[in-house]
Amino acid sequence: MNSDRYTYRITWSAEDAEHVGLCAEFPSLSWLAATPEAALGGIRKLVASTIDDRTSQHEPIPQPFAERTYSGQFRVRVTPQVHRMLAIQAAEAGVSMNLLASSKLAV
Repeated sequence: MNSDRYTYRITWSAEDAEHVGLCAEFPSLSWLAATPEAALGGIRKLVASTIDDRTSQHEPIPQPFAERTYSGQFRVRVTPQVHRMLAIQAAEAGVSMNLLASSKLAV
């Protein structure tokens, strides 16, 4: 598995006073470094090493989010009050509830 296909993010940790490298597909892994570039390099190496270890132990390796198939549909449960509010907003805007909810989620 190519570790370059995973979803990486770099953020600042005020607690550690360092940059943190993260990988969405491996939420238990992180890498602290003084610079964002070093944090990214560190987490990428750690993910590659973890993939190698899991492969050698015949353990499952997460599929990268970018390579997964998505239907574009999911269910969200809301209270009747929120449902009513969304129905009114959609009617006032002249759009479907689906379009209204999609636009709110995309923000």
